[in-house]
Amino acid sequence: MLEAKELMVFYENMLALNNVSITAETGSVIGVFGSNSAGKSTLMYTLSGIMLDIRKKEQMRGGERITLFGRLTFEGRDITNLPPHARAKAGIVLCPERRRIFPESSVLENLKIGAYLTGVRERKENLEYVLSVFPRLREFLGRQGGFLSGGEQQMLAIGRALMANPRVLLLDEPLLGLSPVYQKIVVEAIREIRKSRGITIIVSEQYSRPVMPIIDWGYIIENGSSVLEGTKEELMDNPDVKSAYFGI
Repeated sequence: MLEAKELMVFYENMLALNNVSITAETGSVIGVFGSNSAGKSTLMYTLSGIMLDIRKKEQMRGGERITLFGRLTFEGRDITNLPPHARAKAGIVLCPERRRIFPESSVLENLKIGAYLTGVRERKENLEYVLSVFPRLREFLGRQGGFLSGGEQQMLAIGRALMANPRVLLLDEPLLGLSPVYQKIVVEAIREIRKSRGITIIVSEQYSRPVMPIIDWGYIIENGSSVLEGTKEELMDNPDVKSAYFGI
């Protein structure tokens, strides 16, 4: 179980996360929904530990002062100050917003980069698993990542994260900029990953309609604060959620 309690993140004097607490039970799919600039990516960076690196780099160059408060635990262990590489090794893996693949590297090279923490046998097994979840990638193993479509790049980004043997998979806006066809492929992949491997998945999205049906629990974030939470049924039946996120 991954648990965040009372997370607060300040960029200088701007409050990006305000007392946010979330719980992700083992094997569950958790949705984090909110408009652009609501704080979703800040939350994902904080959960993955990348925010610690961002803070350190800003301190070294004398840039923006970043302040963090709150507590993070993973399977009962306090990981609040654990660096991102150690969190990845423990199984907390982020698939970032806008994919961020290596465009000049081939699809296979991108996938192998994601497997740098695993052994040879696991690498082969995970590669076959990724290609079973996203069979389209098998056709493009030798192609440079930059020549893939947006939807194919998103499949590659998720596949790269899966190569790291995640126990908690953080998906930051995986549907951003995708056509309805690729949105469906990604949502079905999330469902399959959870079913076949029991991986805990936290997915943040601005466009919640395709994701809402597959979550176990969801959080609505506005202006850095968690304003509502509940099961998918509770959220989908809420008139404010319908109006803001479903357009009805």
